Amino acid sequence: MKNQPDTLAQDGGAGYQQALAESWLPIRDVARVTGVNAITLRAWERRYGLIVPQRSPKGHRLFSADHVQRIHTIVTWLNRGVAVSQVKPLLDTPQAFSTAVENEWKILRQKLTQAISQLAEREVDDLINQAMSLYPPRTLCEQLLMPLLGELEQRWQGQFGARMEQRFFHGWLRSKLGARLYHNNRQLRGAPLLLINHSDLPLEPQLWLAAWLISSTDCPVEVFDGPLPAGELALAVEHLQARAVLLYSSTSINLKQLTKLLHNVSCPTLIAGPTVCIHHTELSVSTTDCADLLLAKDPLAAHQMLLARGLI
Repeated sequence: MKNQPDTLAQDGGAGYQQALAESWLPIRDVARVTGVNAITLRAWERRYGLIVPQRSPKGHRLFSADHVQRIHTIVTWLNRGVAVSQVKPLLDTPQAFSTAVENEWKILRQKLTQAISQLAEREVDDLINQAMSLYPPRTLCEQLLMPLLGELEQRWQGQFGARMEQRFFHGWLRSKLGARLYHNNRQLRGAPLLLINHSDLPLEPQLWLAAWLISSTDCPVEVFDGPLPAGELALAVEHLQARAVLLYSSTSINLKQLTKLLHNVSCPTLIAGPTVCIHHTELSVSTTDCADLLLAKDPLAAHQMLLARGLI
């Protein structure tokens, strides 16, 4: 890039505008391009020195194409399971990667499990808030929250107090992510994605993970935490002018009722959750004539599929 910090400092606002004209990016645009929000980018700079942007005379952060590429590289390492505290040396010496970095994620999951077992809401909140400030949503789901939910499900098999812990954590997760969705929806415009809990089980944690992942792409999300009867799904799509529908289910479903439910739905539909594994063959066969029906086994796959199809 042609512009350097001494050039930016010459004349205040004019220097800032010149930098933008020469392809430097403000933090909001970098967040949109990379999928890493501004809070996380600031934390990476302040706490770990992972990314050091230019500054305008008024303190505005400005990022070059090299900065953006570095952020993409950081996200790649995070998605491989590397803790953010261990990324910096890998940016220059990637051969130093070791599976030992998994230990930090494991330790964090252990801390969360202990806090959940004690119904320590503030501790759970503090641990998750810290992680949310350091990692993009997809990385956090893949490396922390989905493995944590799997470990908790195993822990809760036949254990005294299991239902208590489950109700506590699932309720907390819904409140936490629901608040994020509400905040994001207030800032966003455009057609929402309609996400429906089709399993009729309350507090489905992976449904809320899917909602949060989708919302993090600057897509409004409307969540119905319970099934709709045949006919009313099409009505909801019409009222909301929804860009797509995601039906989440972790249980067996009635395929004949599903066909009736999807009748007259005028936008792409994605079915996600364990029900896709349960009914994979039947769903694949019965939906071959429906080009707009997609299948995904979990929130990460649903998020990726929606991105690939340009729906979010």
